[in-house]
Amino acid sequence: MLRRLHSLPGLFAALLIAALAVTGAFLAFDSIIERSGATVPATGQVTVAALAEAVQLRHPEVERIVRTASGSVIATYFEADLPGAERVDPLTGQALGPHQPSNLTRTITNLHRSFLMGDAGHVAAGLGAAAMLVLCISGAMLLMARLGGWGAILRPSRGTLSQRLHCELGRFALIGLTLSALTGCWMCLATFGVLPDGTAVDAAALVQPSGGARLPPGQLAALQAVDLSELRELTFPYGSDLADGYTLTTAQGLGHIDAATGQMLDFTPNDLARQVHETIIMLHTGRGVWPLALLLGLAALTAPVLAGAGGVIWWRRRAALPKIRQNVGAQSADTIILVGSEGNSTWGFAVTLHAALTKAGHRVHAAPMNSLAPRYAKAERLLILTATYGDGDAPASARLFQQRLERSGTVMPVAVLGFGDRSFPQFCGFAEEVAAALRAKGWPMLLDTWLVDRQSAQDFAAWGDALGNAIGTSLALAHVAARPRTTALELSGRVEYGAESQTPTAILSFVLPAAGGFWQRRTLPRFEAGDLVGILAPGADLPRFYSLASASTDGVLEICVRKQPGGVCSGFLHELQPGGRIEAFIRPNPSFRPGRGKAPVILIGAGTGIGPLAGFIRHNARHRPMHLYWGGRHPSSDFLYGPQLSQYAADGRLTRLNTAFSRVPGGGYVQDRLAADAAALRDLVQHGAQVMVCGGRDMAGGVARAFATILQPLGLDLATLKSEGRYREDIY
Repeated sequence: MLRRLHSLPGLFAALLIAALAVTGAFLAFDSIIERSGATVPATGQVTVAALAEAVQLRHPEVERIVRTASGSVIATYFEADLPGAERVDPLTGQALGPHQPSNLTRTITNLHRSFLMGDAGHVAAGLGAAAMLVLCISGAMLLMARLGGWGAILRPSRGTLSQRLHCELGRFALIGLTLSALTGCWMCLATFGVLPDGTAVDAAALVQPSGGARLPPGQLAALQAVDLSELRELTFPYGSDLADGYTLTTAQGLGHIDAATGQMLDFTPNDLARQVHETIIMLHTGRGVWPLALLLGLAALTAPVLAGAGGVIWWRRRAALPKIRQNVGAQSADTIILVGSEGNSTWGFAVTLHAALTKAGHRVHAAPMNSLAPRYAKAERLLILTATYGDGDAPASARLFQQRLERSGTVMPVAVLGFGDRSFPQFCGFAEEVAAALRAKGWPMLLDTWLVDRQSAQDFAAWGDALGNAIGTSLALAHVAARPRTTALELSGRVEYGAESQTPTAILSFVLPAAGGFWQRRTLPRFEAGDLVGILAPGADLPRFYSLASASTDGVLEICVRKQPGGVCSGFLHELQPGGRIEAFIRPNPSFRPGRGKAPVILIGAGTGIGPLAGFIRHNARHRPMHLYWGGRHPSSDFLYGPQLSQYAADGRLTRLNTAFSRVPGGGYVQDRLAADAAALRDLVQHGAQVMVCGGRDMAGGVARAFATILQPLGLDLATLKSEGRYREDIY
C-alpha cells in the first residue's frame, strides 16, 4: 500500500512536479544572485530617514522606496512626468543604475505560481505541491523500511543504479523538498482564502495629517526611529497635497506618518496570521536567507532526476512481474497467493496455480510476499510460494513479509510451498522459517510445509493434488517452465588451470558474435562484476548461474568455471571450443558489490570464487584500499588470475594479496590466513571496512566462523555487519 501511495502521485504528477521544481530552482538561485549583488548595512548603520532624504535630494518627485527580501533597495520616481526606477546604494543613497525588472524572472515566477493560467493554474500548482508532499512522506517511510528502521536511515543504500540514485538523492533532498511542498500547499490555500494571510488593509490614517509645510524626510522622527533592515516599503506623499502623508510598511506592521511633524499618526502591527504567512514565504523562497535558498534550489534540481529514476524503477518492477490474467483485487479475492522470488522463476509456478484455481471458479489475487495486507475482506485461504535466497535468507520480494506479519490482524488457513535445491544445507530454509512464524501467530495450516527440489514440475503437481483435496477443489497443476530470453555469445578465449590438482578449471571469455544482420544485437547486455549470468546447456531446461568477473564496459563476459563430475553445464563449457556459442541471460546481483566510499574492502574467496573479486579489483581505478584473501590447491596449477593480480598489486588497484594453498607443505586454507591476520583485519573493520565473500558453502562457513572470532574483541558480530551491509556473501 505504501509503495502504491508513493508511486501513483509520482506517475500522475511527474511533469507537474518537475515543472514546479525546475522553476523553483531557478527562482531560488535567482534570489542568491540578487543577494550576492546587494549591499546590506549592519543593523543601526542606516535609518530609513537618511536613505529617504538622500533619494529625495536626487529625485524631488520620488514615489516610493522598496527594500526587497534579498536586501536590494529600489526607488521609483517621476521626472518631467515620466516614471523611472533605479537601484540605490543603501549606505550612501546614491544611484547604482537603472532598475530593469527581468522579463524572464517575471515569466518564470508566474509559471511557478500558476503556470500562466490564473486561478486554474494556482490550483494545479497546489495539487503539485500536495503530490510532492505525499511523495516525500511516503518515500521517507519506504527508505526507512528498506534500510531497516529510522536508526539506519543514513546507511548506504543497495540495489540497481536507478534504485541507489533514487534513494541517495531522495535522502539528500528530503528536507528541502518537504519544506517546499508543505509551504507551497500553505501558500496555495492562503491564495484562495482558506488560510489567513493577515494582510493589513491600507486604510486612511485614523488621525488626519496636520497639513503643515513638509519637513525633509531626514528630519522625520518616525523615520529616524526605523532601521533600514526593518523596511519593506515607504510611500511618499503625493505631489503638493499637504493633506497626504507617508505610508510606512515594516517587518512589524503598517503605519502612517505626518509629513509636517514627523509623528506616527497610527500603526497597525502585523497579527499572528501575518507573521506566520511571512515566515512561510521566507521558508518557501529562501529570499533573504541565502543558505536556505541554496538548499531549496539544490533540492528542487533533484526532483526531475528522482522522477526519472523512480519511473525506471516502477517500469522495471512492473516488467519483471508476470502478466496474470484475471488477477482480482486483494479485497475481492477468496484466495490469496503470495510469492517470494529472487529471479522470478517462482512466479511461473504461481501463474500456473492462479490459472488452475481461477478455472475452478475461485477469485484469486497474486502478489509479492512483501504485499501482505493487514486484512483481507473476503479471503478464505492464503497460499505462499517462496524460494530461499543464499544460505537461508529471504528473497527480494519477501524481505518485508515477517515485519508485515507481525502487524497483521488477519488469521486464515494457510499453505506454504518452498522452492530450493537439496544440495544446499539450508534447503528451503526461508520457507520453513515462514511456516514457523505463521504457526506462532496462530494461523491454521491447510497442509504441512511442502518443498520442491530444483523446480520439479512433478513435486509441484503432487502438492497441487494435496492442496486440492484440502480445499475441496480438483487441481491439475501441469507446469511448464518458460524459457528465459537469452543472448547468443561466442567463446573468444580460455585459460586452463587445475591440471596438477586434477580439478579442471578455466577462465572463459565470451563476446557477441560478428553481426549477421541489421537487427542483430551489437552490444553486450548491461552487467557489472558480481552479477550473475545464466547459461542454458543444450538440452537442459534449467539454467546454471555463474558469477561474472567482468563488466559489460570491458567488452567481454568473463566467468571462472570448474568442471564438476557429472555437471551438464560445466562439462558443456569445458568442451566448448573458441568460436562455439552459448545461450545466456543476465541476472543482476546488486547486493554483491562494493559499497561506495573510500573505506577499505576485504575480499575473501576460494577457487572460482575469485572471479567477481578479481573483477572488483580490475575496476578499482580510484585505488580504494582492497585486501584479497584467496585460497586454492596448488600455486603452480591453480593460481587463478595470478599474473593479473600481480599487475593490480603493482599499479595500486590491489593493496595486499594474501594466498593460501592447501596442497603444499605447510599450506592451509583461506580461513587460516584470516586468523593469522586477525589484528590487521580488526583494524580495517574499525576503519569501516566492508567484507565480501565469494565461493563454496564450506569455505564460506569457515570464513564466517573465523570472522566471528576476529570481531569479538570489538564487541561486534556478523549479524551487525550484515545489517549494515558490510558483510556480503555470494555462495554456491
